[in-house]
Amino acid sequence: MYARRRHVYFAMMGTCVALFVLAWGVVRLWSVPVAVGMCVVAMVIPPLAAITANRRGPDDRWWDDPSGDPKSDEWWNELDGRRRH
Repeated sequence: MYARRRHVYFAMMGTCVALFVLAWGVVRLWSVPVAVGMCVVAMVIPPLAAITANRRGPDDRWWDDPSGDPKSDEWWNELDGRRRH
């Protein structure tokens, strides 16, 4: 799951860079408004890429899942103010 998210992230960021470079390296020679539009699209991609890369998958552990080490779990529960059940 992690590898696929990482590949999607890099593909999205590569698309972002390609849009920006093509907009001002090539497309602006024919149409500045289209180049600006391409940059606006490129501006939206990085936040979406970050959201995609950091999304929790169904098989991923979450930050508050028990680690499996009873001492560590007991210590973290004490810090969080949780009672043992």
